[in-house]
Amino acid sequence: MMRLALSSACLALSPICAAAPVAAQIAPAAQAPTPMSPEATRVARWATASDDHRHLPFAVIDKVAARLHLFDASGQPLASVPVLIGIAPGDDATPGVGSKSLAEIGPAEKTTPAGRFLAKFGPAAGGTKMLWVDYATSVAIHPIPKDASRKDRRRERMLSETADDNRITYGCINVPAAFYTKLLRPRFLKKGGYVYILPDTKPLGMVLPLAAVSPAD
Repeated sequence: MMRLALSSACLALSPICAAAPVAAQIAPAAQAPTPMSPEATRVARWATASDDHRHLPFAVIDKVAARLHLFDASGQPLASVPVLIGIAPGDDATPGVGSKSLAEIGPAEKTTPAGRFLAKFGPAAGGTKMLWVDYATSVAIHPIPKDASRKDRRRERMLSETADDNRITYGCINVPAAFYTKLLRPRFLKKGGYVYILPDTKPLGMVLPLAAVSPAD
């Protein structure tokens, strides 16, 4: 199963950070205040105003900007961090991709699907747990794997000032390790949370229609 291969590759994760201030541990690119795009702002405001997130923490992932914006259960912003996403543009997962081995996945199939997902921790390879965004298609949120190929230059891509080089994964969302261990994991561990992934090829209304028609302000 692809998810077993991915989880074994993805779960050689960075060790849990010491209890220092989170802002001091997150990558420099995440520390400076980062304005949200109009679409990300619209989705976050809609989710909060309508309680679409069901009193759970939630994240808005802006694929175009290559950033994740995290909110607590009351809709208060917690952090904004750079992310790495699937190599290929596109907002749909290829049918059956979750059952393929890594070697069987074609370049065009390495997409991060857009939509609204209830993300929860679930079983992964080696008896570990992973934050699955969509278990059926093997899309998860996790730090950069320790055993990631040096040729991928994932850390350098994450720290770069542009979002143009942040496409490198098979479809999973890579986040800074300190952010994952100190902010994301503790809030999603017990009951999960919602993840809204904005499209990069489709109009917002085709993916999150209620958010698209909500007031901008």
